[in-house]
Amino acid sequence: MDTSVVIVCAGNSTRMGGVNKILLPLGERLVIGVTMLAFEKCESVKEIVIVAREADIPAIKAEAEAAGITKLVACTTGGATRQESVINGIKQISRGTKLVAVHDGARPLVKPEHIEKVIKDASVFGGATLGVPVKDTIKTVDGGLIVDTPPRSSLYITQTPQIFKRELYFEGIDFALEHGLDFTDDCQLVEAIGGKVAMTVGDYTNIKITTPEDIKLAEVLLNY
Repeated sequence: MDTSVVIVCAGNSTRMGGVNKILLPLGERLVIGVTMLAFEKCESVKEIVIVAREADIPAIKAEAEAAGITKLVACTTGGATRQESVINGIKQISRGTKLVAVHDGARPLVKPEHIEKVIKDASVFGGATLGVPVKDTIKTVDGGLIVDTPPRSSLYITQTPQIFKRELYFEGIDFALEHGLDFTDDCQLVEAIGGKVAMTVGDYTNIKITTPEDIKLAEVLLNY
């Protein structure tokens, strides 16, 4: 299944003290290099598009070359919001793409076999996202008081990649733009138009690097 991947890494890294997390060392590569390699190894992925801050694009291209990435076809700049950044990336994908995948650049430990599982589920249901069941009891709080305890069995931590059939995803984007909606999660685009999104179970190592402590954890998990 021909899949185009948009890797989003245009954030300002405020929780990393202004240091761009995707350009930090991780093992023998940079974070973004490890992320790209996961998709490079997937047979179903035909191309990679990077969305990043303009100042970071030369370093990302250099890392792609150093890592032997052959599927990178474009680097483009991000927008004011995550949704705008993703749309900028979508504009760069090939016309013949059947599935669109969106992935956080700061999730370098995603496994190629899990990417392939999400692709397969998206081709069946129209959309799918990687995720894992929550381990803790979750409380709904209002005004500092607990008002509800959702059943843990139905709660999942949503990860990326999130993958959708091209036509369905474009319909979701059109709906959001038409109604002035701005989502932080790509599944919401498809949910908003009544589309089905499967939850593909991955594992807990697919962490998002957000704080300096996460880099140390990623180093351990990389060699696990």
